[in-house]
Amino acid sequence: MANLVEATSPQQFEELLQKAGKSLVVVHFLAPWAPQCTQMNDVMAELAKENAQVTFVKLEAEAVPEVSEKYEISSVPTFLFFKNKQKVDRLDGAHAPELTKKVQRHSSAAVPMGMGVAAKEDLNERLKKLVNAAPCMLFMKGSPQEPCCGFSRQIVELFKQHSIQYSSFDILSDEEVRQGLKTFSNWPTYPQVYVNGELVGGLDIVKELAESGELEHTCPKAVTLENRLKSLISKKNVMLFMKGNKEMAKCGFSRQILEMLNSTGVEYDTFDILQDEEVRQGLKTFSNWPTYPQLYVKGELIGGHDIVKELKESGDLESVLKGEN
Repeated sequence: MANLVEATSPQQFEELLQKAGKSLVVVHFLAPWAPQCTQMNDVMAELAKENAQVTFVKLEAEAVPEVSEKYEISSVPTFLFFKNKQKVDRLDGAHAPELTKKVQRHSSAAVPMGMGVAAKEDLNERLKKLVNAAPCMLFMKGSPQEPCCGFSRQIVELFKQHSIQYSSFDILSDEEVRQGLKTFSNWPTYPQVYVNGELVGGLDIVKELAESGELEHTCPKAVTLENRLKSLISKKNVMLFMKGNKEMAKCGFSRQILEMLNSTGVEYDTFDILQDEEVRQGLKTFSNWPTYPQLYVKGELIGGHDIVKELKESGDLESVLKGEN
């Protein structure tokens, strides 16, 4: 893949940034001994297929210490996002969904400024889409995991206390949205909260709604993780939680268990745990089963690779999948 490359020296790294110009460059600082880096390399390869305009760079952190020290890389995996040779964002840790969101956000074509009415109309259309991107949208400085100002941190904490379900947009990552939304909403400060595309207000108004008990009625309540997991494991009669999906397994155990399930002819569905860190960690506790893949039949845990293999060898797998045992 032409847009998925490795950088093995500071010079090569700088050349890649220079060559990309205004286009987005995503750099994965990795260690070959870390399994989470291998997993994120797979995720990055998929993103490279879907985002041909983005350059994805793999860089071994310890092999190119000059670059790692310059950007204060202290752990792997870490992802840095560049435009015009300038760092515009950062992601620490193996968070596939967040990586995907950031790539989509930063690679979206910006509307050139100074193009008169047409540019303003295009920006307004983009802002309309953003404020309607989720039932509850929070425009803030930073992310819910890493708020970059006290007001944003307070509103995130209020949403957490009241179990509000929301999506967020980091205004520090897009100056055009940051300035444009002030005019669009006629609200000069951040954070800003929208429900069903309509402005609710900032921190003070959210505080007032929380104190009056109206916040839960104004903003959608989040589904608890336990309820979400119960729903997922019962989505189909046979559910496999794995690394990857039916079409592309991303670890050996997941690949083998797919082959065993396919041999029975029984219908099943899969859930890719690499795409949802909350499910990945929560299901381990929920099921009291620390590893993946995990197989469920009618909402009940059957087990992992070894148990499925034993059922296959004993001839019981098909009947178990059909719920006959």
